[in-house]
Amino acid sequence: MKKSIYIILALLLFIIGTSFVSPTKKNISPKHYEKPVNIADTFPVPPQKPGMLFYVQRTHNTNTIVYELNYTKDSMLNETEPIKIYWIRYADDGSIKELSYIQRKYAYGLTSFCIDNQKKTFKVNFVSYKKRDIYLIKTNTEKKYRACMNINNKPAYIDKIFAKIDGGTFWLPHITYVEIFGKDVSNNKPVSEKIIP
Repeated sequence: MKKSIYIILALLLFIIGTSFVSPTKKNISPKHYEKPVNIADTFPVPPQKPGMLFYVQRTHNTNTIVYELNYTKDSMLNETEPIKIYWIRYADDGSIKELSYIQRKYAYGLTSFCIDNQKKTFKVNFVSYKKRDIYLIKTNTEKKYRACMNINNKPAYIDKIFAKIDGGTFWLPHITYVEIFGKDVSNNKPVSEKIIP
């Protein structure tokens, strides 16, 4: 009788003891790691307003350069300078400031000329990077101007451009990469391309 009681007690102790043992690695379900965050997605997004084409941001700070349609007083597109450019100084007080002369002429400014007088289509280039052409075109569906560029060898409307800068100087920044984000012209799906200069 005593022997059977000892066996029952030993069995109970075994059951109770094993219930507190940590599970083996086999029982642990694998962790689901989140997708790495693109640094460009951590920056502020300028408010959408009529005429805004795209914006440029850099890792230097959150200040953002906005590219917007430039209309004359009679609401016609300014053919001499179809795009106006300005800062949103997020890193300061959020105010809007004009680009300096040096910034316009050597860094973030644009050159443009009309390539189709009838359709009022413009070819645009950054003063600091002329390898990629941007076309300012009026869309058939929306009947409004959009900035269009080849992204991954397909025509796309530009939304934003992000530059990863690691040191250097104003005149010679060390640009690790430039990433262009937009929407495919044919299906409006998001597209992006990373350019390593």
